[in-house]
Amino acid sequence: MWAELLPVGRSAASGGYRRFAWNSADAECRAWFEQQARDRGLHYELDRNGNQWAWLGDPAGEGAVVTGSHLDSVPDGGAFDGPLGVVSSFAALDELRDRGTALTRPLAVVNFGDEEGARFGVACIGSRLTAGVLAKEQAYELRDADGVRLPDAMERAGQDPTAIGADGDRLARIGAFVELHVEQGRYLTEEHPVGVASAIWPHGRWRFDFHGEANHAGTTRIEDRRDPMLTYANTVLAARKKAKLAGALATFGKVAVEPNGTNAIASLVRGWLDSRAADEATLTALVEEIGRAAAERGERDGVRVGLTRESYTPVVDFDGPLRDRLAARLGGVPVLPTGAGHDAGILASAVPTAMLFVRNPSGVSHSPAEHAEPADCLAGVAALADVLEDLACQ
Repeated sequence: MWAELLPVGRSAASGGYRRFAWNSADAECRAWFEQQARDRGLHYELDRNGNQWAWLGDPAGEGAVVTGSHLDSVPDGGAFDGPLGVVSSFAALDELRDRGTALTRPLAVVNFGDEEGARFGVACIGSRLTAGVLAKEQAYELRDADGVRLPDAMERAGQDPTAIGADGDRLARIGAFVELHVEQGRYLTEEHPVGVASAIWPHGRWRFDFHGEANHAGTTRIEDRRDPMLTYANTVLAARKKAKLAGALATFGKVAVEPNGTNAIASLVRGWLDSRAADEATLTALVEEIGRAAAERGERDGVRVGLTRESYTPVVDFDGPLRDRLAARLGGVPVLPTGAGHDAGILASAVPTAMLFVRNPSGVSHSPAEHAEPADCLAGVAALADVLEDLACQ
């Protein structure tokens, strides 16, 4: 399975992946998922929000145990973030069949669509729509960098965008959701290659709009300039400093410039801030401080600053009894929080949810250098199979 997925959407230049929502690479990944389901005699289903399901047992049954993750990527992302969870889910199901496990509950593998938000700017669109966290009207307003609307992209890919929206009936049939994911950090050890998640830090994305005045780079005096690039650059530095003081995280990883000419002073710079903290109060205060620093610098530079929150996920504490049950079933493995968002975090408000992490020896993620050792991945499959057996054989 891993070998089949590796070339899909891979950039020859960077070695990273460009599997964005509803593009050709995404379509290949979706076709792969459907084939895996059919090869195993599972009931394949595409839901109203573009999420894929592979069912062992009755999809309409109650108390289903669901596992899975996503197959899309960030720009030039790594091979493991998302796909490890999907591949491991199918492998764990194979392991249960090899054991002759007699399930008493329906079991499903899911591929949630557009988890990374690389194309339309909002993470976890598939699970957000399903959980009712993202309204249909909001989703219809989302556009990619080329101005393509989300519903238009879905329609071109063969998905009916008129049907998207909250799917409470589906969530009500799920008794537990367990997502396996490569560790995004470096806390697990060779002794403990698998861990259980305790919580997800609150996090969000904010867009800063720095409005200046376009002018000639070679003829405009320094004192006559209203250069938004200066305000943006100072805001990046301020974000780093304030995040460090707060014990939090703040990253400007995406920027768009108009008119984007080498010999032109920009008229507009847009920068997207990703910020995360251990608690919501710290995160709120941090973003407010960064906003104030941007506005103050903008006043000095003659630049108007706008700030828009594009997405936000509050702190997620995973289901306590389920978390403890998984940790006990796996022999007291490490229990640790994460600063990364996941579909499991979105579903946690509606479904008992838990996560397993597989060791990442380098700690690198969202990069072509992302890696997990085969032995650790197999340990993850065994752990997931044990957990699913415990939950689906009650």
